[in-house]
Amino acid sequence: MNTQTGNVDPAELAKFSELAHRWWDPESEFRPLHQINPLRLEWIDALASLSGKQVVDVGCGGGILAEAMARKGAQVLGIDLAGKSLKVAQLHALEAGAEGVRYREVSAETLAEEQPGHFDAVTCMEMLEHVPDPAAVVSACARLVKPGGWVFFSTLNRNPKSFLFAIVGAEYVLRLLPRGTHEYARLIKPAELTRWARQAGLEIEGFKGMEYNPLTRRYWLSQDTSVNYLLACRLPA
Repeated sequence: MNTQTGNVDPAELAKFSELAHRWWDPESEFRPLHQINPLRLEWIDALASLSGKQVVDVGCGGGILAEAMARKGAQVLGIDLAGKSLKVAQLHALEAGAEGVRYREVSAETLAEEQPGHFDAVTCMEMLEHVPDPAAVVSACARLVKPGGWVFFSTLNRNPKSFLFAIVGAEYVLRLLPRGTHEYARLIKPAELTRWARQAGLEIEGFKGMEYNPLTRRYWLSQDTSVNYLLACRLPA
């Protein structure tokens, strides 16, 4: 395992490694990721125009987004420190005949030292709330992207509503996610993420919120960033 950075929580790695074999089951604990993936993909593609681009997906897990971006014509490198999840991602890409995607067990910080300014776009989705030092990951993402390139984040807001919806509702009432998936203290306010992005030299291009209706079991993008939200940034050319 390549853990050259200290910015990793062994308990979080263990949690996702335990579920690794279920990544590609659309009715598993990862169902929400399968459902929101088309929304994330279209939003990213509309801004960064993925075809022909070099993209790195930081914290790629089982490769749901990475593989989808490759299908849009991007050359994608998915990176993660959960080796079991990466093996699942590699196997699925092989079985699905997904060309243009490869995977590597390496941290964002280490890759940023190896390949600074190498990628046209960087995605880091649903990952920042699972690491001890999210600001360091944001900084690494900024170092990985080319001048003029795009950096995309998605995470969970920290407020009473998000505690109620994302933790109590999603993990305990609706059971959309395994209990203990998210720790309230680690959730990230948009102002905090914005500050880290600007400190890393990125310009803020815009936010999107993501909402969920438990009755219709439908997700959609909106302007409401109070629970789930996405942030698009660019490195000045």
